[in-house]
Amino acid sequence: MRLKVLGGGLAGCEAAWQAAEQGITVELYEMRPDCTTGAHRTANLAELVCSNSLGSNLPNRASGLLKSELRRLNSLLIACADASSLPAGGALAVDRDQFSARVEKKLKLHHRITIYRQEIKSIPNSPAIIATGPLTSPALSHALKSLTGNQLFFFDAIAPVVEYESINMDIAFRANRYEFENLDSGDYINCPLDKETYHAFWDALVHAKRAAMQDFESEIDLGVDAGIPQYFQGCQPVEVIASRGEKALAFGPMRPVGLVDPSTGRRPYAVVQLRQDNLTADVFNLVGFQTNLTFKEQERVFRMIPGLEHAVFDRFGQMHRNAFIAAPTLLDESLAFIQHPGVFVAGQLAGIEGYAGNIASGLVAGINAARFIEGRAPVVLPKTTMTGALIYYITHADLKDFQPMKAIFGLLPKPLDNIRRSKKERYEFYTGRAMDDLEMYLRSNTV
Repeated sequence: MRLKVLGGGLAGCEAAWQAAEQGITVELYEMRPDCTTGAHRTANLAELVCSNSLGSNLPNRASGLLKSELRRLNSLLIACADASSLPAGGALAVDRDQFSARVEKKLKLHHRITIYRQEIKSIPNSPAIIATGPLTSPALSHALKSLTGNQLFFFDAIAPVVEYESINMDIAFRANRYEFENLDSGDYINCPLDKETYHAFWDALVHAKRAAMQDFESEIDLGVDAGIPQYFQGCQPVEVIASRGEKALAFGPMRPVGLVDPSTGRRPYAVVQLRQDNLTADVFNLVGFQTNLTFKEQERVFRMIPGLEHAVFDRFGQMHRNAFIAAPTLLDESLAFIQHPGVFVAGQLAGIEGYAGNIASGLVAGINAARFIEGRAPVVLPKTTMTGALIYYITHADLKDFQPMKAIFGLLPKPLDNIRRSKKERYEFYTGRAMDDLEMYLRSNTV
């Protein structure tokens, strides 16, 4: 029996690999390049559309714990990310092209995986995994709406990327924010702003012209409430954050905590950080600067940032549609539709946010699709693991408050004891418990 996997993004690629490794013949479908999106730039499998960072790589951070679990579970994409990593302090950032090339090569060489470049417009019969992501085509979106009766949408945004040679390093300086990120490496480029410069920048940003929404009007009938864009809390356009008040950026993506400007010997009033975006280090992205400003306005406003006066933009930021289903009422803990056994959903479409989370959901969906085909019980990881907690959340959350969720320690069950712990001690406890419980589960279950 063949398994169809729809979507060649992070979740779909991981799902296809895991199912194939379980002995299942897999057909992986990706609609690009024949049918592209407004956010993708290439036809590559596993293309990173937004940031090039997979989040913290530190084991005592939620995202770092998730990656530790995925390495233990033999994730293909995390292995490819590790092999394509760039300097990024305590984060796992990758060269986009190298990462996707490694993933695509591994999938093409797998004797049980066949890749088809075509759009699927209807829901396939079981067994299947739908991992078409936030930019699911209109045709398949309509099919999903019909299948679920409760399709939800929000809007997402990506940050601009500038050429390194255009950054004024007489003003900008290299430094990481915290000591545990190895201050000597200076993986981030920091553009410092004094109070006056910050307020001038803030004023220009909140009054800048935003891109028109006509590109999304055809999607309104798919479920967008009254045509009003709904942004995901964790990836809001910088101008939306700024509109909350003059200090919103200084306490948000432009917070200067942990940084000292070497030219003054003092902490700046605010700072814009740039992170390396490829292996050759010739382009850097503006961290936390997802935006929907027009391209002309991005040039004008972002060049007000000290050090970016003559910035050359390799890619402008833009906003795109991002879709997810009502997973708490539709999916079980195997990530299969309750009413349609054998049809699984993974990635952002299932309500998982973050690259590593998408990979984790693909891993679980791929393994469970294989086990469904073989007539075996699904894998349900302990809720004390970050992977298990994420999947438990999206399948059990209160629908009225449901939003895509990324890895956070708040998802994990609290300790049963009454010992008072510091934040650091709590995180270390959660990490140790998660890895211990994962090992115990793997000793008792073949995954």
